[in-house]
This record gives sequence, structure tokens and C-alpha cells, in this order.
Amino acid sequence: MQNALMHRFVDVNGVRLHIAEQGEGPLVLLLHGWPESWYSWRHQFGALAAAGYRVVAPDQRGYARSEQPSDVASYTLLHLVGDVIALIEELGEERAVLVGHDWGAPVAWTAAMMRPDKVRAVAGLSIPPILPGGMVPPSTTRTLYGENFYQVYFQQPGVADAEFAKDIPESFRRLLVGASGDNPYFDEPRPLVVPDGLGLLDAMPSSPELPVWLTEEDILTYAEDFAPHGEQAFTGAFNWYRNIERNNELLAAFRGRTIDVPALYVVGDRDMVTSLRGPDGGPPVGDLLRGAAGPGNPMSTIAPHMRAPVVLPGCGHWTQQERPAEVNTALLDFLAGIDGPASR
Repeated sequence: MQNALMHRFVDVNGVRLHIAEQGEGPLVLLLHGWPESWYSWRHQFGALAAAGYRVVAPDQRGYARSEQPSDVASYTLLHLVGDVIALIEELGEERAVLVGHDWGAPVAWTAAMMRPDKVRAVAGLSIPPILPGGMVPPSTTRTLYGENFYQVYFQQPGVADAEFAKDIPESFRRLLVGASGDNPYFDEPRPLVVPDGLGLLDAMPSSPELPVWLTEEDILTYAEDFAPHGEQAFTGAFNWYRNIERNNELLAAFRGRTIDVPALYVVGDRDMVTSLRGPDGGPPVGDLLRGAAGPGNPMSTIAPHMRAPVVLPGCGHWTQQERPAEVNTALLDFLAGIDGPASR
């Protein structure tokens, strides 16, 4: 039995990806978000492997140790879902359970919608199921939140890239603390907005102390994985945002499709995502969660086989890092509901 965490590279869908893997059994793919890597799942490998699963977490295209295609148009959801499906096949598996956090969640939700023959269940952390494009396009977010909304700011080629690459460890420190439930700068979740004339990191002053779930070693691990890309350290990651509008165009034919496999949604009640509205400008995610069991809830309509959402008190955006024990319990309970409680 494979007990140790192992690392290797695989070639899938035209790109070279770094993957971390542990355990044997049914495949569970863990898909990180922005601007993270496989390391964001460091607390999940052991628990899932011990329960009898083969756990694999890639650095997705453009991130950390994986290849960073130069063409901005190489980062659409069709490419990202293609990477996931090709990875399942490269690993010699027929199907997988997908678990995605932040940007990894739209990839997981979209893969489950498009390829239920390959995705037998799906869990999303932080980002709820929004189909078909996965994220609200900038043309809409400008109206909802203004020109300084962080996703609009990311559309400017090279601007956020240079800001974040200037001091990579400090960028991770500010972002990981600033978007967490331990953020000392605001009490309630709110949309992330860039201060006038400044950068996004200026909205998150450097914290002299780290929360208990984050260490200096964690920050350096992230930084060391991104540093080899130099001034382009975060460009691949930002290119995901630069395809949001394109994603909604490319996936227009899938409007009305649903996610027809077992599904789970986990979110912190201090996650800024709970303050955001859907593509139609409807109620914020937090309001939908409070009425999650009600008929007609958009999340239940999109994912009719979704369990009641798991809401983690005091947790911010970095769900599986801030609340690893609770997330592991939720995932193992979800998997047991699919596979039964037997471990290997």
C-alpha cells in the first residue's frame, strides 16, 4: 500500500503537470484554487488515503511546478476540464471523485456537468455551482461591484502579475491572512475591492502574526514552488481570470444542463464568496445558504443530487487549510455515502 506522499510529473492534454499522490483505492482528485498548488491539500492526503482512497492533487496548468502555456487563450474551462479528464485516464482510472476549492471548484463542477461518465461525484469548496461558465463574467461584475473589483483588476495584462511577483512570500502572506476567517481588517464578508490608485495587496496590510493554521514554512513552500517562473510567477494563474468572459461564450451551448452526480458544497461563513451575487444579480451566496433546503434554490436546481451545504463557522476563504478536521470529516462522510463506510 502506498503510504508515503509521492511527487512526479505527467504529460496530459498537451501540458506537463506536477502531481502529488498518496494511497490506493478509488481515485479522488483534489483541485486547488487561486493562487495555490497541491500544497493547499496537505491536510487531506493522509486522512483520505487512510480511508482507502488514491488521492492525487495536481498543480493545475499555469501554477507552481506545472507548465505555464504562454497563450492566454490556453486557460479556458474547456482546457482545464480537458486536463482533469486526461489526468484520470493517464492515472489508469475510469472515473474519479473530484474535489475543488476556489477556482478548482468551477473546474470540478463543470467537469461533472460535462463528463458524468468520468466524474462519479463532486465536491466544491468555497465556490458554489455556477453554470455554464463557472464564474460571473467581468461585464457583469463591473456593474455589480465597480471597476475596482479584484476580478476586473486582474483583466489588465501584466499589472497584477507584477504586483504579486515583486515579493512572492509577502504576497502569499498578505493574501492568505487577508482572505481568511482570521482577517483582522473586517468583521463581515465583503467583495474584494482594490483601493483607488493602489494594488490588491494594499487592501490586505501585512500581518505581524500568522493565524494558527498557517506557518512561515507554509508560506515559503508556496513561494518556492512559484519562484522558478520569475516575473511570470503568477501570470498563468491570472490567465484563468482572463478567460471568464470567454468561458461563458464557449459554454453557452450547455446552458440549462445540470450536475447529475452526487454533490457536496462546503463553505466558511466568513468567506468573501458568501457576499457575492449570482450572474443574474440575485441574492448573495450567504442568503442562498440560509435557505439552502428550500425549493427553487439555484444551487439545488443546478445540482439536484447535492447534499445540504456544510457551513463552517468562523472560516474564511481557505476552507481546507483553515478547517482541515471539519473538511476531512465532511469529505469522508460524503465519500462513505457513495462507497460505504469500509476503509482499506
